[in-house]
Amino acid sequence: MEYRRRTSDEVRIGATTIGGGRPVAVQSMTNTDTGDTEACVAQIGRIRAAGAPIVRLTARNLREAENLGAIARRVREEGIDAALVADIHFLPEAAAVAARHVAKVRINPGNYRNDRGQFAELVELCRRCGTALRIGVNHGSLARGIVDRWGDTPQGMVASAMEYLRECRRLDFDQVVVSMKSSNTRVMVAAYRLLAAAMESEGLRCPLHLGVTEAGNGLEGRVKSAVGIGALLADGLGDTIRVSLTEAPEREVPVAQLLADHFRDRPGRFAVRRPERYSPTEYRRRSTMSRPPLVPAEFPAGFREIEALSGNPTAELRAALLDLEGGEPAAVVRRYDDATTEAVAVKAAADLGPLFLDGLADGIRIVAPRLSPGEIARIELLILQAARARMSQTEYIACPGCGRTLYDIERTLDAIKARTSHLPALRIGVMGCIVNGPGEMADADYGYVGAAPGRITLYRGRTVVERDIPQEEALDRLVELIRACGDWREPDGAGGDETARP
Repeated sequence: MEYRRRTSDEVRIGATTIGGGRPVAVQSMTNTDTGDTEACVAQIGRIRAAGAPIVRLTARNLREAENLGAIARRVREEGIDAALVADIHFLPEAAAVAARHVAKVRINPGNYRNDRGQFAELVELCRRCGTALRIGVNHGSLARGIVDRWGDTPQGMVASAMEYLRECRRLDFDQVVVSMKSSNTRVMVAAYRLLAAAMESEGLRCPLHLGVTEAGNGLEGRVKSAVGIGALLADGLGDTIRVSLTEAPEREVPVAQLLADHFRDRPGRFAVRRPERYSPTEYRRRSTMSRPPLVPAEFPAGFREIEALSGNPTAELRAALLDLEGGEPAAVVRRYDDATTEAVAVKAAADLGPLFLDGLADGIRIVAPRLSPGEIARIELLILQAARARMSQTEYIACPGCGRTLYDIERTLDAIKARTSHLPALRIGVMGCIVNGPGEMADADYGYVGAAPGRITLYRGRTVVERDIPQEEALDRLVELIRACGDWREPDGAGGDETARP
């Protein structure tokens, strides 16, 4: 095993070109109202100052799509050298307007409903305007025909993307980027790996935009993003990345850049004697250990530990684990000398998380001399949870917010965490609008979704339980719903891990 960047075509996005072996570019997305030109320009300036050359804005309707022109003009007047990208959901007509004003348009193929004529018109417009196109497939918003045939699966996501990539090739349009996002890291990684294989089989080399949707905030959001994005960067996949956090968008940029820099070079070649044991697109537990993966305090006597010593820890450890005799359990170990919790967490999640996503490792030990034992223990458990190998705390599937968000999602997420973070067996979705719910929180046990300004709809799974309730009542009603469904426990009684849920 060794690190090799996937070969991809060059796609120009304003002054930035991705693909063609260039360094991975980072980007972010505004959460201001796209109708508010000055607020958008100010935030674009902050995102660019943080280091992102590409900035995306939502366009909910034709008016906002047209206002992208005014925003682009003001950005140029302010001397901000950011490439603007329009994010389009539900209204293909807005994509046609936006394409005249921005450097790239992101569309969700699930919204085109196989209307090849309308899609071909957009492609031709992009060609004339010098505008790139992103085919942005989301796990929770596949077209009905795709779901009927493939189900809500990574294979369905690939089928959706390939349909539009083939159409772009038929139309001789190569300025195309593709993404396969999900809040489920295992689904997300499998979808990208399957897509890369499908494109290679058909001679397509479109650049890949990587991201984990609805990763949440704080250290949890950073670790979850790093596990998913890191698994793909370790495979040599990815040309541009966005870390989606429920925080100010400029805070996403340093995390994304840390990941890009961490994978800039991955030296070494590691022989694998038993490659048949590894299935990159199908989760398969390697060992015979029936328990979820362990942390150091739980290691039994004689538990095998394998430490990474090279500059390519993921490949080194993967090769060593695959070469173990029989189904012997083993833990992976890696040392980090960074001074901050964030740096250690992001790097360790990117290096070690993929080994749990693939079912190869059975324990984790992080050596970080500059962190406290408590900080290290927290990072280890967060990595296992982000890899969907072991739940130890409540998981929040929370969108980062954008111009579509109908309430203060940062403050609301903090309030929901304060009331529910003692429920380690639950996944709770916190979504700014109907675009991200319920589909994008498909794995959540409960959902809190913006329905209109000041109004919230509550879900249990994908089922609406209470619709359009006042936001000031919504958190109490969410707690009541969890209690009524038998999933509530009082804070003093919380604790302990739950077994892993895929």
